[in-house]
Amino acid sequence: MQSRSIRDHVRPTDGDYPGGIYRVVGTGDAVTLLRVGDADGRRVNTGEIVTVEDSDLEAFEPAENPDGNRPLGATVASSLEMVYWRLRAFGQQLVAHPIPATLVAALVAVGYVGDSIGPLTESVASVVLLVGAVGLAFVGGGYLDR
Repeated sequence: MQSRSIRDHVRPTDGDYPGGIYRVVGTGDAVTLLRVGDADGRRVNTGEIVTVEDSDLEAFEPAENPDGNRPLGATVASSLEMVYWRLRAFGQQLVAHPIPATLVAALVAVGYVGDSIGPLTESVASVVLLVGAVGLAFVGGGYLDR
């Protein structure tokens, strides 16, 4: 019998367990498996967890990660959708914290144009721009809510 490590993928070889691909999410006296693929090897999000005793692990064989076989179109569409949701969440955080968002946006603006229209040197304007950008990421990333 071969032991399994966290993040290994396996599939049952007998009918005692529902068909599909499982990711090892816990090890110890028993192995905890999360079903992440259907019987055809396509990615699914079931939340189904199975606990298997080490002695019963022989009923499973190694399997491929179902995330590795997504069609290119589905991968691109999913990535674009995630960009939309990330930008939306970022904007919602800025709206939820208007005063800090305004302050860091002002720093970004001053740093961006400060050396060309104001008394700031190029190096000072760069530092102000960097501080503003980091502050914008901090506010938009939701770190003020933590």
